[in-house]
Amino acid sequence: MKVLTLQEPWASLIAEKIKVIETRSWHTNYRGQIYIHAGIKKISKNDNLKLYCSTWLKNGLHYGKIIAKCNIIDCILIDKNFANKIKNNDNKCYLCGDFSIGRYAWILDNIEVLPKQIYAKGQLGLWNYKGE
Repeated sequence: MKVLTLQEPWASLIAEKIKVIETRSWHTNYRGQIYIHAGIKKISKNDNLKLYCSTWLKNGLHYGKIIAKCNIIDCILIDKNFANKIKNNDNKCYLCGDFSIGRYAWILDNIEVLPKQIYAKGQLGLWNYKGE
């Protein structure tokens, strides 16, 4: 199964369906199910945005674990209209991403928390988990 590693609180915000769009500098043609992996790197005490967004979580932060699964259903080039639409309609999701013009919005759907988290070492990009 494909896996996407994200720093916290972004991974947990996806698991709790607050962040339903993942923004990236690169396009993906992949569509289908992926795991969401919370990277091991801790939030810096100086990272005010991450600290602020983490206050929205009901179930806390998770580090070094695959915590959820979802589907990538689309990948959209971000333009001014798209960014404004997200900012006006889903401000929390907007604050959780980098909606700069020219980046890509990976649209996520069918987000589910895993009943049992899986310890794993993260990787860059979409990577393959070959475990259970």
